[in-house]
Amino acid sequence: MRKIVAASLLLLNASAFAQAQTAPFDMSGERLPGASVTPRLTPPTPPTTPVPAPATPPVSVRPAPAAPPAPAPAPVPPTITVQPQPAAPALQPAAAANAAAPPRSGEVRRYVVPFSKLGLGGEYDRRSWSVYLTLEQAAAKASFTFAYQNSIVVAPEASALTVYLNNRPIGQQRVGSPDGPSTVTFEVPPGLLQPGANLVTFEADQRHRTDCSIQSTYELWSNIDPAGTYLSFAGRDAAQLSSADAIRAIGVDGAGKTEFDIVVPALEQPGTTKPLLRLAQGLSVLSSMPNQIFAFSTASLPAGGPGKLSVLVGTAAELRPLFPGLPPGAESAALAAFVTDPRSGSPVLLISGPSWQAVSSAIDTIVSPTDRSSDVRRDVLTTERWSAPNAPLVFSDTNIALSQLGVKTTEFSGRRLRTSFNIAVPADFYANAYGEAKVLLDAAYTDNVLPGSHIDIYVNDNIASTVPITTTSGGILRHLPIRVTMRHFKPGLNSVAIEAILMTKDDAACAPGATAGATPRFALFDTSELQIPDFARVGQRPNLAAMAGTAYPYGRATEPTPLFIDRIDADTLSAAATLLGQMAITAGHPIAVETVASPNTIGDRDAIFIGSISQMPATALSQTNISTTSQASWRPVADTQPDVVDTGTAFEEWNSKVSGGVLHNRVTAFREWLSRNFDISRSSLQFIPGAEQIFTPANADTLLVAQGSSPAGAGAWTVVAAPSAKDLREGLEVLTTQPNWPQISGHITTYSSKTGKIETVPVTRFDFVPSTPWSIANYRLIAANWLSTNILSYAFLLVVFVLLIGVTTSSMLRRLGRSK
Repeated sequence: MRKIVAASLLLLNASAFAQAQTAPFDMSGERLPGASVTPRLTPPTPPTTPVPAPATPPVSVRPAPAAPPAPAPAPVPPTITVQPQPAAPALQPAAAANAAAPPRSGEVRRYVVPFSKLGLGGEYDRRSWSVYLTLEQAAAKASFTFAYQNSIVVAPEASALTVYLNNRPIGQQRVGSPDGPSTVTFEVPPGLLQPGANLVTFEADQRHRTDCSIQSTYELWSNIDPAGTYLSFAGRDAAQLSSADAIRAIGVDGAGKTEFDIVVPALEQPGTTKPLLRLAQGLSVLSSMPNQIFAFSTASLPAGGPGKLSVLVGTAAELRPLFPGLPPGAESAALAAFVTDPRSGSPVLLISGPSWQAVSSAIDTIVSPTDRSSDVRRDVLTTERWSAPNAPLVFSDTNIALSQLGVKTTEFSGRRLRTSFNIAVPADFYANAYGEAKVLLDAAYTDNVLPGSHIDIYVNDNIASTVPITTTSGGILRHLPIRVTMRHFKPGLNSVAIEAILMTKDDAACAPGATAGATPRFALFDTSELQIPDFARVGQRPNLAAMAGTAYPYGRATEPTPLFIDRIDADTLSAAATLLGQMAITAGHPIAVETVASPNTIGDRDAIFIGSISQMPATALSQTNISTTSQASWRPVADTQPDVVDTGTAFEEWNSKVSGGVLHNRVTAFREWLSRNFDISRSSLQFIPGAEQIFTPANADTLLVAQGSSPAGAGAWTVVAAPSAKDLREGLEVLTTQPNWPQISGHITTYSSKTGKIETVPVTRFDFVPSTPWSIANYRLIAANWLSTNILSYAFLLVVFVLLIGVTTSSMLRRLGRSK
C-alpha cells in the first residue's frame, strides 16, 4: 500500500513540473531589489498576408514613464520576457550611432549649424543662434539630430551635452565619443517649434578625467559636425516654398554655407546689373545668413540642395527656352513667384515679366520690405542667425543688464568659467585711446576659492581687465565695478567675455574623483551690467573696420553709390553681389548703387571699385596708395613655378641681415616692451602722423581691399581687386565668411589663398569726417582721444600751456602787485 501511495505522489509531482515548463525560460538578468521592471511582449505570429514593415523611426529621447508592477501569476503563465530597467532620469541620454542615417522617404532635412565647424571648449560653453522655419516645417513632426566627437580626456560620467530648442531642453547626452563621431537623435515635442525664428542652443558641461589644474581645462572640447546636425521633418509638405518667408528659411548646407544661384540669360546686357545687384542685396538681407555666396550664370538651372536657392531672372522671351513651364502671366505683367523645376523637383524663385522694366518691378516687390531710410537709427545689429540675441547698438552712455545680452545665471563647480556676449558701437566710434567701460559684476564665491584666483574681462579676445580675488572667506560681489579699456573696441560688432579662474586646495591635492566636483564654488548672476560711457563720435577716412562693421560710409548714403565694375561677366558680378550682400547685412538694408564706366563721372562722392587689378583705373589705385606697377607685376605664384622670389619678403630678410647687431636687437626689444606695457609705438611718438606708404601686393596675395580718399578729399574710395576675375570671386567668398569678415581693418587688407592668412596695413594718416551735430562735449572727447594717441603733441601743448600760464601770472603780478 505504501508503494502505491508513493508512486501516485511521484506522478503528481512530475505532472506539476511538466506544467510549469510551458512558460519560456527567462534568460534576462537578475532583478535588483527595488528595481522597476517592464514586461516585453513577444511579437504575435505574423498574418499570412504580408504587411510592409514601417520605416524605422529615429532613436528618441523622452522621459520614461514609471514601469508597471510585474503581473500576478496566473494558472497558465503568459508568454512574456521580463528585463530589469533602471528608472529613467528627467532627460534620458539618447542612443548614439557611428554615422547619420540617410534621409528616409518623405523626410525633409534642415541643416542648422551656420558655421563650417562648431567647437564647444572648456568646462562650460554655450552657443545659441536662431533657425527660421516655414509654417509647414513648424507644423510637421520633427526630430533633432547632431553628430559630435570629444577629447579623450573628457570624463563621460561627469560631462554632458544639452540641446535646447526655444529655451526648452529636448535632450541630454553624456560626452563619450572620443574614438570617432557619434550621432544622437532627440524627438522634438509637438508644438515646440514655431513659424519664424526658433532658438537653437548647445550647452556643454565638461570635466577632465584625471587633472585638476587650470591648464587642463583647455584640453576639453567637443566638436559638433555641421554635416551631421539637422532637423528632420516628416512629410513632403515641409519642403514647400510658397512665400517670401521661404527666402528667410533658406538655411545652410552641411558646411554652414548659403548659396543663391541666379540664372540670367541676359546677364551681360546693359541695364541688367543694377536690378540684379539690388536683388542680391535684398535676398541677403532677407536671409541674414553669415556665410552667403552668390553665383551668376546664363545657362541652365543648377542642381538644388540644402542651403541653396535657384533664382531665374529675365523676360518671358528670355526664360522660355530654359523653363518651358513658364506661367502665362509672365508675358503680360511683372511676376515673382515660387515654381517647381520639373526636371529636379526643386523649388525655383521665378522673377519675370514682358520687359526688364517689369522685371525690375518684380524685384522691387521682393526687396522693398528690406529698405530702410538712412535717417532711421538702428537699435541692434542683426546677428541672431549665428549668435543670438541680436547685438544692441550703443550710441551714448548706456547700462545694459547681461540678461538682455543672453547671459544666464550660472552656478559653477569647476576651475575656469567663461561666458561671452556681443555689443555693437557705431561707425563713428572714436574712443580707442582713452575710453573706459565698466562691468558691474554680480557674483559670489565660496571660502574654498584661494587668493590668486582672478576674474578677467576680454574684448574681441584681447585681455582688457583683471580683478584678483584676495579674500579667503568667500564673498558676494554686488555691482563690483571692473574698468574695461575700450582700446580693443571697433566699429560694429564686438565680443566681450567674462572669465573666472578659480583655484582651491582640493584642486592642488587632486584626489581621485576630485576632477568632477559637484558643489558650486562660484556663481555669476545675470543681473550684472555693462556700462558704456559717452564716447567721441567722429568718422574717420580711411577706415576699413567701419566698412566691415556697419558698411560705413556707404550704408549712410542718401544717393546711389557709384560702383565701378571693370567687366560684366559671371565671376565679377558674382564677386560684386557677394561683397554687396555682406555689406547690406551689416548696414541693415540694401545699398543703392549705380554703375559707372569711368572714375571721371564719380567726382568727389563715396565710391566702390571692384575688378581685376589690370583693369582698375590708375586714379583709384593712386588714391588708395596702391602701386600702379602692380597692374603688371601682381600675378599669383603658380605651384609649378619654382624659385620665384617675393620682393617684399626678400627686402625684409636683407634688412634684418644688414641692419642687425646687438644694438639694433636691443632697440627692437625696447620698442616691443614699450608697446606691450605702455601701448607706446613709433607712430605715437610723432608730432603729426606720417604719410601713407605706397603698397605693392605680394605675389602670394590673391585679394586686396583698400580704402582712401577721393581726389578732392570729400569722399571715400574703396578698391577691391585681385589678379583675375576668378581670384576675385573665390577670394571674396572666403573673406566675407563670418570668421573672416571682422578681420578687415586698417588702410589695406589682403588675403592669400595659398596660406589662408588675412593681413592688414594699419592707418597712418586719416581725416576726420563730422557725423553728429557740433557740440563742445563731443569735441572735448575727440581732442582727448587724439592727444592720447599722439603723446608728443600732448606733451608739447602741455608745455606751451604751462609757459602761457607762467607768463600770464607774471604779467598780472607786475600790474597788481606792490611796486617799490
